[in-house]
Amino acid sequence: MKIMCLHAHFDDFEFVAAGTFELWRRRLGPDLRARVVVSTDGRAGHHFRTREETGRVRLEEQLASARVGQYEFAQLRLPNGRVPREACLQVTAELLAALWKTIRDFEPDYLFCPPVPSSPLAGIHVDHVAVAEAVRQVAYMINVPHAFTPEYPADETTSRPCKVPVIINAYDSYMYGANAFDLAVETEAAVDAVAEMAWCHQSQITEWLPWVGRHQMPVPGSLAEFKAVLRRHYERKNRELGLPAAPAHEVFTVTAWGEIPTVARLQRDFPSLSPSSDFTALGERLRRWGAL
Repeated sequence: MKIMCLHAHFDDFEFVAAGTFELWRRRLGPDLRARVVVSTDGRAGHHFRTREETGRVRLEEQLASARVGQYEFAQLRLPNGRVPREACLQVTAELLAALWKTIRDFEPDYLFCPPVPSSPLAGIHVDHVAVAEAVRQVAYMINVPHAFTPEYPADETTSRPCKVPVIINAYDSYMYGANAFDLAVETEAAVDAVAEMAWCHQSQITEWLPWVGRHQMPVPGSLAEFKAVLRRHYERKNRELGLPAAPAHEVFTVTAWGEIPTVARLQRDFPSLSPSSDFTALGERLRRWGAL
C-alpha cells in the first residue's frame, strides 16, 4: 500500500490526515509507504522572521515531524528545480508538470489533497485552492506518459502504464462553511502521535498561528498544553460537520478525478472508519461514476 498527501504548506498534513496515516502505519507496518509532499517554499506567513529564515526553519520542522510520524517527505520542485513560492501559487503548466511527475514517480494507491471550493461564500487560502485545482486538472494526465515531456524529456517511442490513484479530498479549515465528507476516520487512538508531529512546527504553533489571530489560539507552553488546543480543534471541526464532539475524527471526500473505487475497497483499506461515514450515499455516487 502506498499513500500520498499532497498539500500546500508545512504543517497542513498534520491537521488533516496525520492521524489516518498513523493508524494506517500501525495496521500495515512495513507493508505501507507513506509520503507527504509540500508544494510551496514556506517563506511567507511570519511576523518577525525573515523569509529566508522562515523557509529554512519550516523545512527543518517538517523533517522533524516526518521522523516522528515515520513518513517520507519531499518538497515539490518545478521542472526548473525551483520550489513554488508560498502565498501566490497559481495553476500553470509548470505546476501541472511537477505534480504529474511527483505522482507518477511514487504511484500511490491513494492520493490526498485539498478540496476545490464548492461555494463562492467559502473562505479560501490561495495556495490550497491552487493545489486542489491543479491536482484535478492533471489527474487524467497521470497515465498519459508523454504529457509533459517538453518539461521532462524522455524516449517518446516507449511507454509503460502508470497506476492512477484514488484521489481523496481532505478537510480544509480555510474553507470553513463548505466542507463535507464521505468517510470519517476515528483518530482518537492517534491523537497523541498527531500532537507530537504538529508540535514539531514550533514556528507555527507557538509563534505564527497565535499571532495571526484568526485561529484565536492561545500560546501553548508545552506539548501537554498543545494537546488541549488540538482537542479544541477537533471539537470545532466535529461541530462544523455535525459529528459528535468526541472522539477525534479526520474526514475525507472521494472524488472522480482519479480511479473510481468501490465502497468495499474503501472499507477494506481505510483504518478505523467511523459509523458516521455515509456509505449509502457514497455507494450510489460511485456506482453512477462506474465503479463495479
